[in-house]
Amino acid sequence: MNALSVRILVRCRHVLWTVSTVAMACATLTACRATSSTPAAVSADTWAVVDGRAITRNDVEKAYRRTHDASQTLSDEEALTAKLGLLNDLILQNILLAKATALKIEIPQSDLDAAYTNASKNLSPEAYQQELARRNLTADDVRDSTRLQLLTQKVLEQEVGSKLTVTDQEVADFFNANRAQFNVPEESYRIAQIVVTPVPDPQRANGTGDDATTPQAAAAKVQMLMERLKAGASFGDLAAGYSEDPESAQRGGDLGLVPVSRLKQAPPPLRDAVLGKEPGAVNVVTVGGNYTIVLVASHELAGQRDPSMPQVRQRITDAIRGRKEQLLRTAYLTAVRSDAVVVNYLARRVVESQGKMPIAPLAAPAK
Repeated sequence: MNALSVRILVRCRHVLWTVSTVAMACATLTACRATSSTPAAVSADTWAVVDGRAITRNDVEKAYRRTHDASQTLSDEEALTAKLGLLNDLILQNILLAKATALKIEIPQSDLDAAYTNASKNLSPEAYQQELARRNLTADDVRDSTRLQLLTQKVLEQEVGSKLTVTDQEVADFFNANRAQFNVPEESYRIAQIVVTPVPDPQRANGTGDDATTPQAAAAKVQMLMERLKAGASFGDLAAGYSEDPESAQRGGDLGLVPVSRLKQAPPPLRDAVLGKEPGAVNVVTVGGNYTIVLVASHELAGQRDPSMPQVRQRITDAIRGRKEQLLRTAYLTAVRSDAVVVNYLARRVVESQGKMPIAPLAAPAK
């Protein structure tokens, strides 16, 4: 899914301020700016109306141009499917920004300044300006988009995150139900990975849809990721956003505990990137032209763990909180979407045209 995916809203405890932030700017600015209750006039180019606020064909087309990989050729059906998904994302963002206004949520200037600076810290000033020009954006566009992203994040933090608690009894119950998970039968390493391949991947399961398709692109991507890690970016966030391994990307690159006996059977470059390394170590492994950025998250000796150990308690607390947060966030987003008055005219037109989108301007649909 594109960079404006709802997954960015529902998964982000941390905001990824990357070039994808630049790509999102115009879409967020155009589709989410209005909060007036005045009903929007429905024209031929009205693709959705959210509580009286219009999202136009131009809003979606601009977002599509700025998030679509120009090197990827899509059929008319695939392009229209992408635009329908993007429109749904814009509808939800619109609702959340209206909620921010209702809750009187504001972004301190210092927070905005820090976030904006973070958005370009991994690019040289020249490269950043080139990226803005390539996407037909200005620095003010990105700054305004950053503010809107912070607003939606704060809505979720206030409405979801602040309402979550984990009790001692819940920790004890989780441990008793999953005791075997905390017994390490042999010395192991918890590792995570970001995979980058030099060929097109048939399945793009990461959060940004990014895919290196040549050896040169793969090498440049690995360099970019390593620079971002050195600058303090979250390994899990980068894995979820950029890893080309569809299975581990969905878990933030986490491969769990890997016994030393298995690591000794791994290819030498991978084995040497893990065994004997301290927690926090990050190394790039190259095997057969494929790159793997390997993180050693922890080194576990054999033995039984229990909740009296701070790391075990934190791990259990995070797991319980994550489950609760996913449930409450899903329920909250479903509820606000249901409470809003939304008319998706594009979807109606696609159904009425049996899956086709006329090139000529569309007539305004009947209400």
